[in-house]
Amino acid sequence: MRWTNLLSNLLSALLLSGSADAAGRSAAHAGKRHAEYAARKAKPAFEPIFEEGFSAIVDRGVKTPKFLNANTTQFAVDGKAIPDVSFDVGESYSGSLPISKKANEDGNLFFWFFPSENPAAKKEILIWLNGGPGCSSFEGLLQENGPFLWQYGTYKPVKNPWSWHTLTNVVYVEQPVGTGFSTGNVTITNEYELAAQFLGWWKNFVETFSLQGYKVYIAGESYAGFYCPYIANAFLEAKDKTYYDMSGMTIYNPSLSWNEVQTPIPVVQFTEYWAGLFPFNDTFRADIKAREKKCGYRDFMDEYLVYPPKGHIPMPLPGTDDKGNTRDECWNIYWDIFDAISLLNPCFDIYQVGTTCPLLWDVLGFPGSMPYLPDGAQVYFDRADVKKAIHAPDVAWEECSSDDVFVKGEDKSLPSTMSVLPNVIDKTKNVIVGHSSMDMILIANGTLLALQNMTWGGKLGFQTRPDQPFYVPYNNMTTLSTMAAGGVFGSLVSERGLTYVAVDLAGHMVPQYAPSAAYRHVEYMLGRVNCMNCTVPFTTDPKTPQSTQKLGKGTAPQGWSNRKKGHHGHGSRKIRRYEA
Repeated sequence: MRWTNLLSNLLSALLLSGSADAAGRSAAHAGKRHAEYAARKAKPAFEPIFEEGFSAIVDRGVKTPKFLNANTTQFAVDGKAIPDVSFDVGESYSGSLPISKKANEDGNLFFWFFPSENPAAKKEILIWLNGGPGCSSFEGLLQENGPFLWQYGTYKPVKNPWSWHTLTNVVYVEQPVGTGFSTGNVTITNEYELAAQFLGWWKNFVETFSLQGYKVYIAGESYAGFYCPYIANAFLEAKDKTYYDMSGMTIYNPSLSWNEVQTPIPVVQFTEYWAGLFPFNDTFRADIKAREKKCGYRDFMDEYLVYPPKGHIPMPLPGTDDKGNTRDECWNIYWDIFDAISLLNPCFDIYQVGTTCPLLWDVLGFPGSMPYLPDGAQVYFDRADVKKAIHAPDVAWEECSSDDVFVKGEDKSLPSTMSVLPNVIDKTKNVIVGHSSMDMILIANGTLLALQNMTWGGKLGFQTRPDQPFYVPYNNMTTLSTMAAGGVFGSLVSERGLTYVAVDLAGHMVPQYAPSAAYRHVEYMLGRVNCMNCTVPFTTDPKTPQSTQKLGKGTAPQGWSNRKKGHHGHGSRKIRRYEA
């Protein structure tokens, strides 16, 4: 589920090829020369220059704590004493708070709050949620967008220049009850009940840290396509800006529709686009294409992935029986593809399909399509010293809970595109849906199908294609352990308060695989920049020169059908567990 460093792999491959050259050339010849060239390219072309008050990683060690008071002392974390972290993380607070003010309340949510020293973040806070359902938001903290990173296959934690707390105040919340260190009886059956519990917890959190009147932003990924819109909607419907001033939302690779729309329906076309990563033989390829056609998936994609939309997606979906249930031979297209590629690539990662062997270790115990922890290794947040450092209860911690977090394991809510998401868009005019190109657990064109089936701002779907360039600024913010992309890095479309951004070369967890791209998304959501198809530099790195060339069209995989002319424009099913 995490990403490896492309340059390290490149250097290793080049050095290996140099030593094994049939002509007997040593590493002093081609291999070393290429490696040295790659290393030179990895170095900044100029020294980083920052405007006063900004830096890539804020030095927080000598600052007066912003939120330390009699109410918060019990939650204060010693930033110099976080196990295995060799630097001062700075001011932060973690612990449990109840989900209501009831005297006998047994439900608690666990959090870790990182204040920002960015002067633009005075009266705002961002909530981060991972998905699952039942997956800990500390995955996002440790391996995506937190102040320190320990990504899979790496030696130790490192400072994260792409930490979102360098932009705004951020709190990571393990929710609902039963997730991570969050304890209590599981009582919820749907997202409205989940949101009500979260609002109760949030009011306690605001009062503890004196955050009344703060603008609130929310972001998450995967099953947080349910969590975030329902919670944001509840904030808006509370009509209380003292506590619940919901101002924007970003959701990555979100679950937005019925499972079939985002998984089996687009999967064959997904493998065709990435044919080099799915090197199936002719007979298997012919088989899945024939089944795709028989199930009606190919025609369905051609008919409905168009701009402006032809109309609402008709029900029942293609590939279903007379009771409206998806036929096994249609669902199994997806699983047969997974089984076939897992034979060819035993380390296949359904979250990032470019991953190959070896299977790297992960301090959270889940480095891809399967759990894996080497002998002698421990899951980081299940260690006694880590629990002590962050005031966690002495319970077994799992990245994704083995126990149900909804009663009987069933979330009875409709997907957010069919319920609350339009209201969140219409009332905030500030929603981003980001989707990576290399995720097979939830496929990008399925997400676009779901959005084309949603009405917001008085119209159905996007009226124009997602083909504008998404530009990620070049930067001087990183070291070799935290390098990230710059340049045109995907495609976007923005209409009526909703922006869809397709991100290149990234897996399911966009802030992990493409941290610079996610950083730009957050700047845009917070209102720090007013465009993502322009060359405005990062606000925390304003002096780095940017491209002066024409950006052209977007570069993400095509998100529209070519077959149906006149509809392409210009330029109750059980919800499966997803992850993270």
